[in-house]
Amino acid sequence: MPGGRLTQPERQQIALGLADGLAYAEIARRLERPTSTITREVMRNGGPTAYRADLAHRATERRAQRRRQTAPRGQEASPQAHGRDAEAVRVYEDTFTTVLMQSGTPRMMARVLACLCTTDTGSLTATELARHLQVSPSSVSKAVTYLEEQGLVRRERDERRRERYVVDDDVWYQSMMASARGTAHVAEVARQGVDILVPGTPAAVRLENITRFLEFVSESIARAADQAREVLHSGVPASDGENLEFPGPEVRVSATGRTRSGA
Repeated sequence: MPGGRLTQPERQQIALGLADGLAYAEIARRLERPTSTITREVMRNGGPTAYRADLAHRATERRAQRRRQTAPRGQEASPQAHGRDAEAVRVYEDTFTTVLMQSGTPRMMARVLACLCTTDTGSLTATELARHLQVSPSSVSKAVTYLEEQGLVRRERDERRRERYVVDDDVWYQSMMASARGTAHVAEVARQGVDILVPGTPAAVRLENITRFLEFVSESIARAADQAREVLHSGVPASDGENLEFPGPEVRVSATGRTRSGA
């Protein structure tokens, strides 16, 4: 597959493919490019419904110019820990960011989370994040606040009393539990509508079905997260742990965050 930046004609082909409703993988196949390249290109430039080839090309040129102006000489060739390929790390971080955005995480929040996840320490200060991402400290602060609300990042003070933003194994468990609580809350509100809309009416039946579905999903997420939490701390490779089963009680999650066991 060809390397290097996308050309303007390639971007025009991407725009045509999106207009025709083609999947990213099919567009990538026609251009002989990795699917991740097409995905990142589209998500970085407005998404599938707002992508425009000319605007995307100009935006890429502006970003490249800003990097040349702001990056100190020799930065791109700076050595990486453990002999890592600096360009490969940068591309992977962009890809990880794109996937997080596709899952619903806003762009700046996705960039901060991807940056934290790809550091060996799993923690950075606001200054370090702002310097690495070349954004303002206020942008970092807003992103961290959002990620903290989602249970994906926590704050701590280091020995110099600096605030550090941390992503560790357990935040993924906490995030799953937050998701379960959010789903449980929607189910609770849906159940309240059943009596208001009069049980047995089409609208009430619909809400009743929604309630049952969301309660099942919420309890399943919480149960799976509790049972799989061991994977986060066991050091078992993913390929070896795919079929592991962790026995445990059924877990129910209320909208307030309380968990309870059941038969």
